[in-house]
Amino acid sequence: MATIAADAGVGIGTLYRHFPTREDLLNFLTHRSFEQVLSNVRAAESAGTTASDTLRRFIEAAIAQRNELVLPLHGGLPVTVTETLAVRDQIHQAVQRIIERGHADGTISQDVAPRDVVVFGAMLAQPRQPDPEWDATCRRLLATYVNGLRTC
Repeated sequence: MATIAADAGVGIGTLYRHFPTREDLLNFLTHRSFEQVLSNVRAAESAGTTASDTLRRFIEAAIAQRNELVLPLHGGLPVTVTETLAVRDQIHQAVQRIIERGHADGTISQDVAPRDVVVFGAMLAQPRQPDPEWDATCRRLLATYVNGLRTC
């Protein structure tokens, strides 16, 4: 907590006043991350031309924000806070809408679940040092994944 306070430019007392425990801080950061992911999926829904394009946009946003997100699939705490669980459910519902849209437009096969998309996106968006080659690799893997979602 002392390192976090120093990195944030605040005193340890200030940090503890806002977040009495490490778990409180991690729950806050996780909730904020889930809200960002929800914002990302909504933006992708608005901008995507097809369902597969929408999923690509959604996962690309996570890749771009990889070092800003504190999520369970990145090693964060399991989600137990009711408000965060509700945001997670909204994300899964949005991804399900995109999948259903993909069924209708022929860009996503029938056997894709929201969890599949979320887990794959989380794997590509693991926090790491900036590396343009790795970002390019992630985008190639994403393109391969999205192309593989299409109905045959």
